Parts: sequence; C-alpha cells; structure tokens
Amino acid sequence: MNAFYGVAFDAVDAARAARFWAAALDRDVADGADENDAVVEAGDPGSGPRLAFHKVPEAKSTKNRFHPDLITTDYEGETERLVRLGAAKLADFDTDGARWTRFADVEGNEFDLIAG
Repeated sequence: MNAFYGVAFDAVDAARAARFWAAALDRDVADGADENDAVVEAGDPGSGPRLAFHKVPEAKSTKNRFHPDLITTDYEGETERLVRLGAAKLADFDTDGARWTRFADVEGNEFDLIAG
C-alpha cells in the first residue's frame, strides 16, 4: 500500500521557497536548508504533506500542472498576509458562491486561496 508522503517543488532558491511556504502554513523549515535543498515538514495532523524544494537551473516558465489549494475563514486577512510574505496576486474568482484568489509564490508557482 502506498501513502501520500509529500510534494516536491523545483526552485531557483530552495531555502527562499521553503521559507515562504513555512510562513504561509505556519510551519518551520527543517534544519540544513540551503539554496539547493530545503524541507518543510508536515506539522500536526491535518496540516498537509511534507514539502521539499530542490534547486534546478531554470526558472518556472509555464503554467503549473499541479497547484496547492489553501482554505481560510479569514479570506481578506489571509490574502493580505500572503502578499506581505511575497506572494503575487494573479486573479480573483467568484463563481456560484465559491470565492478564491490565484497567487504565485516567490518562485512563480501558482496556488489558490479559497474562502471557507
């Protein structure tokens, strides 16, 4: 049987990307992080998977084929906090009662924040 262990992201600067995601998810960057490899361990149950970041020579150049979705009960406050952490707001959506914002993280990886 397989279990979902984590998600790996390519990054130009693995430690920078890990610091963003650790702050966004209120977690810590594991010891030993550097520009080549960094990890954000899963926290308490329900906090999501382990995140690994690995240096690649090229910057992101196309749309993600996979992106994380975050959900919050403080949509406006969390939107402002993510922008302060370095996320770029890409688009807002409000469809059939569902509301979310698409962001890019500090490496350009897309993710959504859902009002919940």
